[in-house]
Amino acid sequence: MPEMPDLFVLGLGFVLGLKHATDPDHVVAVTTFVGKERHLSRACSIGLFWGVGHTVALSLAGFLVVGMRISISAWLAAWLEFAVAVMLVILGARLIASVHRKAHRHHDHFRWTRFGFKPFLAGMVHGAAGSAALTLLVLSTIASPVKALVYILIFGAGSIIGMLVISILVALPFYWAKDHIGRALPPIQIGAGVFSCVFGLYLGVTIWRSLA
Repeated sequence: MPEMPDLFVLGLGFVLGLKHATDPDHVVAVTTFVGKERHLSRACSIGLFWGVGHTVALSLAGFLVVGMRISISAWLAAWLEFAVAVMLVILGARLIASVHRKAHRHHDHFRWTRFGFKPFLAGMVHGAAGSAALTLLVLSTIASPVKALVYILIFGAGSIIGMLVISILVALPFYWAKDHIGRALPPIQIGAGVFSCVFGLYLGVTIWRSLA
């Protein structure tokens, strides 16, 4: 049975995972997915798949760093963050383009997005980008590799639940606009896409300057 200090650390990891889901880049990325969907159940699945992808990336990084003692260099960590910035621009542009293809979105054809592939992939990119800081924190506070990996998994579980809640909260204004002021929905979607692009460009320029 885990000792009280261990339970406290694991509980803290879960809470930090919940908080981690509210990071601006996470919320912006999920908004670009949720803004396209018309059903709350799909918005929930987006949050879940995003969180699972995030946790998978963190777990893989944790296994390499904690289990195999392979360090993540600051250079690699910066480029992973830059990849997040690029992805935010792509996701924002994709949301804007989807508004102009509104008629095609009503067709019931096969889309990977419905099955969580794209949110899962986006979550993995974010998880990989944040893995360096998390694994360094874990290594500095938890001596046992097994406990460290368990901490990362519980942190990931917290981020999954947190992202599910974030997805629902983000989806509600879109659904309200769709039901009450339908004409306002496309401008709101385009605004979300533009914000994602601008935020991604800002983040990318900031990281690029730090690498120069």
